[in-house]
Amino acid sequence: MAEILHRVGATAAAEKVYDALTTRDGLAAWWTTDTTGDVAVGGTIRFRFGEPGGFDMKVLDQRPNERVEWEVTDGPAEWIGTRVVFDLKRAGDWTIVLFRHEGWAEPVEFMYHCSTKWATFLVSLKQLVETGAGAPHPHDVRISDWH
Repeated sequence: MAEILHRVGATAAAEKVYDALTTRDGLAAWWTTDTTGDVAVGGTIRFRFGEPGGFDMKVLDQRPNERVEWEVTDGPAEWIGTRVVFDLKRAGDWTIVLFRHEGWAEPVEFMYHCSTKWATFLVSLKQLVETGAGAPHPHDVRISDWH
């Protein structure tokens, strides 16, 4: 199995980062403005990106200021059954996000694209918690003909 890994730090409290990962308003402010659904453990969050579509994520775990984990239940075939994990830790004045998108069957070209897009959205998360303004879809950096 292949996985996407990123590490990003933000000079913000872990509570602020955790809220951005576990509330509809928070998620809509850094990932995609079209975020709906149930953000509680066991619920399903729907993230839409216009064309080509989006993803449904089942919330598997939420540990305040420590961890958020989702399983992809609908979306592109390559994503179905994969897991998205955000582990948070403090390092001085920083909250470090250790990001993992695990369970890819193989490192196909779409995975390369998604790795770059995850990086841009994690920077959007950093901007949101540090400045109050992220760059969610449709205001994100476009990197190719794929969104």
